[in-house]
Amino acid sequence: MSERIKMEAEVPAELDHERLDQVAARLFPDFSRSRLQVWIKKGELLVDGKQLRPRDKVAAGALLAIQAEPEQAVSWQPEDIDLDILYEDEHILVLNKPAGLVVHPAAGHADGTLVNALLAHAPQMAQLPRGGIVHRLDMETSGIMVAAKSLLAHHDLVAQLQARTVKRQYTAVCIGVMTGGGTVDEPIGRHPRQRKKMAVLAAGGKPAITHYRVIRRFGHHTCISVSLETGRTHQIRVHMAHRHYPLVGDPVYGGRPRIPKGASDELVTALRQFPRQALHAQALGLFHPESGEAMEFECPLPADMQQLLATLEREDPANEHDAALY
Repeated sequence: MSERIKMEAEVPAELDHERLDQVAARLFPDFSRSRLQVWIKKGELLVDGKQLRPRDKVAAGALLAIQAEPEQAVSWQPEDIDLDILYEDEHILVLNKPAGLVVHPAAGHADGTLVNALLAHAPQMAQLPRGGIVHRLDMETSGIMVAAKSLLAHHDLVAQLQARTVKRQYTAVCIGVMTGGGTVDEPIGRHPRQRKKMAVLAAGGKPAITHYRVIRRFGHHTCISVSLETGRTHQIRVHMAHRHYPLVGDPVYGGRPRIPKGASDELVTALRQFPRQALHAQALGLFHPESGEAMEFECPLPADMQQLLATLEREDPANEHDAALY
């Protein structure tokens, strides 16, 4: 029998007098709202020890407590897909996800995902919420991820993400030449008309904070290092496009490839044929869920981004750069 989920969270002041199901979704984001509503109706999610209805309002300071059976992933099948594992123990697994691999089964991607691969590698992860996934990377974003292998690790990693103590550093190549680094503090939500896209919203979006610094300027592009305080869907891609520096190879937020005037044939080919958004999750820092030890992991840039940077370097070799990056 699988271990029961036991979690608690106090309602913060900013959620005072909001609906219970909406508050629960904010406080326990690793579970779907529909799953939380089921637990509320079954009395497995209580407020100050009392059973309420999903639509009931809750007050700041109230204690939400879950004691429930974990959601089972009975429809997910293990698949023999290679994993580039950087670290593994009984609680966590850190890996380097290649571009093109979907993280989680969803509409249009019922199999062939990272979760399918993880279930083949560690079948016990099927007993965990979302198959052990605690954060995601877009399908075409490469780089480092951590997954939970135990319920203890899942609860702790989700709490670390909520507390913003997990350090996530990305490398990106943007269109345009930046004068310097900065911070984008703009809320992100579903695009009001194009529902498959996200957008910066004046009202109704969730808080999103992105910090970036310039690593290397080229003639018409900039390589940047990005760190996140929040983890909204498409956050880096949306925020950099909002600043008018969309990522190279991003058809959703950057449009068609932009070819600089006078570009060499090599650069034209590199920009037109780059197969994805130029974004790589390069480093991850966290506290081990059991020992509390601070841990840091890093994985190098993949070959496609190294080749892109090398082409930009040959096109504009005069500027100073950090050679250690690539």
